[in-house]
Amino acid sequence: MSQSNNTRENKTSIVGWIGRLVMVAIILGITSFFTPGFSINGLWSYLIAAVVITILDYIVESFMGVDASPFGKGLKGFVISAVIIYVAQFFVPNMRVSIIGALIAALVIGILDAIFPSRVM
Repeated sequence: MSQSNNTRENKTSIVGWIGRLVMVAIILGITSFFTPGFSINGLWSYLIAAVVITILDYIVESFMGVDASPFGKGLKGFVISAVIIYVAQFFVPNMRVSIIGALIAALVIGILDAIFPSRVM
């Protein structure tokens, strides 16, 4: 019985992770449209950026114990979110972010994160 529950939980977590990944890609698309100094070109680049940002967020939360959502820990979370966005450009093809663009993108993502039910960063 417990094996079937584990299988069901694994499927649910995978589906949840894929859903979160798609939501992050959509929010990145909206953010890149409205944010000067922040651009991503191509569907695959959006998906790769979503994976990279999710992984960087996980690493920051795991090792530093800091919630990297733009409004998760006030100014500290906002700055960490901007740094994650800025660093992601070095791993994602066709993604360009200026420092000001990363700060504005963190603000836009924070606003969109408050509107959409899924946690982005």
